[in-house]
Amino acid sequence: MKHPIALVAACTLIALGLGPGVSALAGAAEDLGAPARERPVIVEVDGDAANGFGITYADGEALFPPTDSEARAECSEHDARLARVRCRVGVRTWYRDLGDLQRSLAYAAEHGR
Repeated sequence: MKHPIALVAACTLIALGLGPGVSALAGAAEDLGAPARERPVIVEVDGDAANGFGITYADGEALFPPTDSEARAECSEHDARLARVRCRVGVRTWYRDLGDLQRSLAYAAEHGR
């Protein structure tokens, strides 16, 4: 089963114009069909923006978003300057949030929560 977070990530990145770079995420929409029964549990986030992240879920599934350079390269393909800027801001926000999640998981593991 694909996770709703994958669908949200795919929709966000596609809306930001990162389409081909995240085509693997877009397939998540096909598997959802009926409303999701429960939210996925993320158990680990490995990597960094430069080399790529890996997101591991409790059920063993994983998601590997494109690296920041790959995503930004997709942004540069937009014709309008405003679209390029929006795309780059979206990419920075995506990787900032992944880094925050990674630090939060490490904190929770360290403090036994």
